[in-house]
Amino acid sequence: MIAKTEEDFNGLKEIGKICGSIRDELVAQTKAGVTTKELDDIAGELFEQADAQSAPKGEYDFPGYTCISVNKEVAHGIPGDRVIQEGDLVNIDVSGSKNGYFGDTGVSFVVGEGSESAQKVCEVVKEAFEAGLAKAKPGSKKSGLGKAAHNVAKKHGLTVIKNLTGHGIGRSIHEAPDHIFNYYTRWDDDLLKEGMVIAWEPFISTSEEEVFEGDDGWTFLVNDSSVAQYEHTIILTKEGPIITTL
Repeated sequence: MIAKTEEDFNGLKEIGKICGSIRDELVAQTKAGVTTKELDDIAGELFEQADAQSAPKGEYDFPGYTCISVNKEVAHGIPGDRVIQEGDLVNIDVSGSKNGYFGDTGVSFVVGEGSESAQKVCEVVKEAFEAGLAKAKPGSKKSGLGKAAHNVAKKHGLTVIKNLTGHGIGRSIHEAPDHIFNYYTRWDDDLLKEGMVIAWEPFISTSEEEVFEGDDGWTFLVNDSSVAQYEHTIILTKEGPIITTL
């Protein structure tokens, strides 16, 4: 989507704020002993209170209001009876819509005291996000975001997940540009445009560079790595990027 009008900016900011507040509340409620379904039920109540809709449920009939992934689950984890344990690496991904505008945001974090590798990827992915954000300017190459993120990963002796990407967003949950990679490729050299709305979401990994789909048909997993994601919805402007999901 290219945001052009005041209505566009206000609509994107409204749903972005809703998604961001739901993300923050779920993070605050994620403690040892809670189930992922209990967390998701909180999200469902908050979406209803905000008169907004869950994007995964509404757009894809996903079996949850949010995606909650734990440890070797990297993305699109289905909320259920899994009990969160001390030291778990958890990802909360919240996307939704209101009045025809969409927002998407996610964060990975460790519950209590976790492994050194899990803590490290959660710290580095935020640095990678900021490095890419600095390249998110109208007229710049889209590939610059991924190149910056991958450089941060390599600096810390880590890598990126190459088959999960950011994407365009705005009037639907996934739209053009279809991919914003976490590494440099000339295939991703399109120019960013004024008003473009994107979900920028680097994934930092301790070793593996690809995820695979689980038996449930939704969840993306790795075999033996710690992986963290950090995601916000962003409107690109000449004055600098506007993050709608803070």
